Amino acid sequence: MAKKNRRTDRPGARPADSTRPGAKPASTPPQPPKPKRQAVPFVARPFEGLPGEHDWIAMREVVPAATAQVRTTAEHGSRDVTIVSLLPDLLPAMRRQDGVVLVALQTVGTSGDASRDVADALLQALDLEPGGGLGSIDLPEAGPRLQDVLDLSQPFEVSVHDTFDYWVSDEEKADKEVAEALESANEMIVPTAAVAVPEGLGAAYWCRMNGKEFLRWSVPGSEEETLDALARLQAARTAALDDGARLIGAFRTGGVLVPVWELARGTEADELPDAVAALGGRLRDALDTTDPLSSDQRRARAGLVSRQVNLR
Repeated sequence: MAKKNRRTDRPGARPADSTRPGAKPASTPPQPPKPKRQAVPFVARPFEGLPGEHDWIAMREVVPAATAQVRTTAEHGSRDVTIVSLLPDLLPAMRRQDGVVLVALQTVGTSGDASRDVADALLQALDLEPGGGLGSIDLPEAGPRLQDVLDLSQPFEVSVHDTFDYWVSDEEKADKEVAEALESANEMIVPTAAVAVPEGLGAAYWCRMNGKEFLRWSVPGSEEETLDALARLQAARTAALDDGARLIGAFRTGGVLVPVWELARGTEADELPDAVAALGGRLRDALDTTDPLSSDQRRARAGLVSRQVNLR
């Protein structure tokens, strides 16, 4: 007797090439490979070319609650959009009930180009329904950047806030749960205030953290140029704001440098303009100097490098 096929001899078994619904064919034809996702190229200075580059960086890194208005190009509908420092739950973007589109700079996850990340969130936010939020999203592929999406003739003017009330419309604030959530979030804000600096030297912000006061200055231009300038001032012992304030280090972020001064205990923001103006004059002179660094200046530079903190 011929040997029976064990598979088809079992009760209820079907041949391997069964065409019943859901069955796999005996051999699967090869599938075309999925196109590879195009990676976003790394950009060391992503906000370069935007009006107020230093303010974009400050809002992204050191200012907890701030807003600024931008407008998209005609190609993208000439839409008004509010750029904000932070949104609830670190959302990339949301649309308030009153229709205002908010796009955040402080979010979770970045690709190689922060400008592309924000532009991607902005373009998606334009299609949100009122009350909708843009949740966590995949890092974008290469595509339009803020420099391509925004009307660059519009100035970028930052407003610093004491609260996160910009998250909701006036009507929504009447809701008890919304009001309680805002109150809880507002308790976590680091007190921050803008301090005027000489024209062309960026943006400076006073803040109070853990019982101490600091000045953080987002200086325009490349971080290497700013580092050389600070080294010149440090070597000459003219880098301090005043007798009670000292340069303690700097953040490296977005391709620029954000030096930080620890202030005399209890210093308020409105006490700083004169000292900042004087330091700004010295900083401008140092930035304009192109002579090679002296040995003392190189040592001062090395000390500053050792006290830098690299941010995203």
